[in-house]
Amino acid sequence: MKVMVMGAGVIGVTSAYYLARAGHEVVVVDRQPGAGLETSFANAGEVSPGYASPWAGPGVPFKAVKWLLDKYGPLVIRPQLDPAMWIWMARMLRNCTAGRYAVNKARMVRLAEYSRDCLRALRSETGISYDERSRGTLQLFRSAGQLDGMQKDVALLRQHGVAFEILDRNGCVAAEPGLAGSQHLIAGGLRLPGDETGDCHLFTRRLAQLAAEAGVRFRYETPVSGLVTSGGRVTGVETGAGVLRSDIYVMALGSYSPLLLSPHGIRIPVYPVKGYSITVPVIDPNRAPESTVMDETYKVAITRLGDRIRVGGTAEVGGYSNVLSPSRRATLDRSLTDLFPKGGDLSQAQFWSGLRPMTPDGPPVIGPTAYGNLLLNTGHGTLGWTMACGSACLLRDLIAGTRPEIAYADLTMERYS
Repeated sequence: MKVMVMGAGVIGVTSAYYLARAGHEVVVVDRQPGAGLETSFANAGEVSPGYASPWAGPGVPFKAVKWLLDKYGPLVIRPQLDPAMWIWMARMLRNCTAGRYAVNKARMVRLAEYSRDCLRALRSETGISYDERSRGTLQLFRSAGQLDGMQKDVALLRQHGVAFEILDRNGCVAAEPGLAGSQHLIAGGLRLPGDETGDCHLFTRRLAQLAAEAGVRFRYETPVSGLVTSGGRVTGVETGAGVLRSDIYVMALGSYSPLLLSPHGIRIPVYPVKGYSITVPVIDPNRAPESTVMDETYKVAITRLGDRIRVGGTAEVGGYSNVLSPSRRATLDRSLTDLFPKGGDLSQAQFWSGLRPMTPDGPPVIGPTAYGNLLLNTGHGTLGWTMACGSACLLRDLIAGTRPEIAYADLTMERYS
């Protein structure tokens, strides 16, 4: 079967790899000159099934007001004359209940845990390396109030069998010795020992090489501008190189997926939420993080990637602009200097931003559409790296007509009907 994957980020490349290994003839089209050069390029580096949670949850509307008034708050809203933005925000608010949070988190954890297992199998089979570490994630709390709020998540982790450790201040420093100099800021932590870290861009680039060796053809610098449809099927894709045709089409263009789908009556509530990161060289390994530390106060992840530290976070809702905002970097700088002040060299920081494809409820959108030969693999938000391999394996099984290894009906677009 000929399969065309639109998008060469981590979602598109993993999809292409697993489809090629299943015996399909695969081509990937992307506007960039290489793989993983947009949202996958400099994300926070976490593979965090235990931390897979929807942004929409109880108390979030109240917190959002507080964050918007805080200079270093993790949330920014830049109003646009865009109905899609306001509809997406309204739908997100509708999911800010305890019941919907529990349902959505269960869906996300299921896919994320499966994806981590798929990634481990892939690593074992191929020997792929990407500055990976398997040393867990530490969610760090600076206040007693944050510790109290942790209990609801702990109950869900326990319900889904996710390993965790509740740590006091000394336990946090034992897990992350680089925090010794800032322990006065720490009230406690939640450690998820099953989580991993790694450079998503490096992984995507190296997996693209393995995919090419398995027969995948990559057509870079080939922007996708539209779908050609007839008789309830997609008959081609309009690109900068003309109309390209295949048997099966996979939409993996992240935040841009809805723009191509909506003219054909396929409406998925995926909207771009801009995230930022800085990458700094390690100057003292003993004062740098061992794995990932999630600063709950600023919603910032600080991750060790080889001889670098990646600091990623913030959520900016404001359309498709990818302009760097210096004020957003201030939050990242503050979190790093608070917790690991002598671990990395901020004077050499590389500042970056990317558009996360977010759904209002949290889980991605994977599976069939009204067009019989068009499937979706998009809307992973901040968890594309965490969910990539599992999403690709699920997509592979759906295309093959075999029973997937996990339940998937509540991950399709039908949940919005």
